[in-house]
Amino acid sequence: MRDRDAAAGSHDVDDRRRPAPSHRPGRWSHRLGAEALGTFALVFVAAGADTFSVISQGEVTPLARAVAPGLLVGAMIYAISDASGAHFNPVVTLAFALKRLVPPSWLPAYWGAQLVGALAAAALLRVLFGDAAAAGVSASHHGVGPVTTVVIEAVLTWLLLTVILGTADRARVVGSDAALAVGATIALCGLIALPIEGASMNPARSLGPAIVEGRLDGTWPYLLGPVCGAILALGSTRLVHGVHDSPASSEAARGDGG
Repeated sequence: MRDRDAAAGSHDVDDRRRPAPSHRPGRWSHRLGAEALGTFALVFVAAGADTFSVISQGEVTPLARAVAPGLLVGAMIYAISDASGAHFNPVVTLAFALKRLVPPSWLPAYWGAQLVGALAAAALLRVLFGDAAAAGVSASHHGVGPVTTVVIEAVLTWLLLTVILGTADRARVVGSDAALAVGATIALCGLIALPIEGASMNPARSLGPAIVEGRLDGTWPYLLGPVCGAILALGSTRLVHGVHDSPASSEAARGDGG
């Protein structure tokens, strides 16, 4: 019995000495690689769908352009959320940091990885399709002005972040089915808003193509709107669910639960 107790005690000491998941050697390369990969895939599909629509003269329909990013994000959440939390969006990381589900010190690294992924996707579209890739730059249409774009982006991002934060709050119950809710919300927002202002909801998705195409002058609504929406979502989520988060919420945001 003493030998077994001693062995158990030894294991307890080993467990205490073992680095936490977020600090394991190599863990950050997995996190940042997953964020860059996921954001690359999202921007390639979202901006690429706009580009392919121009090339195909409309054969890639507005319906396809709206739904494709949602399907992609849902699939990538299933595939690699255990590595990084599957943010793929700077305002998702911002909301998680403000909610204290991830440390604020993670913001620069996550944002950097997301921007690298977005730039790589936009650059590849430019290399492959030339000037047609400019169609992937977020822009308003049908006379919608920049202030209206800010408001629409804020509301759409509020909806998206409310779903993301809400499913994180109930990660033990929702589990991997969060991918369905998040992907469906992205598709829903695209279905109603893509034809008039692009339904970006993601500063990296808008910045990547804009930087590559040298068209930054109209990008500010796609930065300001999502940030405002994330802050609104944080407030409304706290109003509904309170300020206390379970360990499962942090695991979902960090990707430590896999």
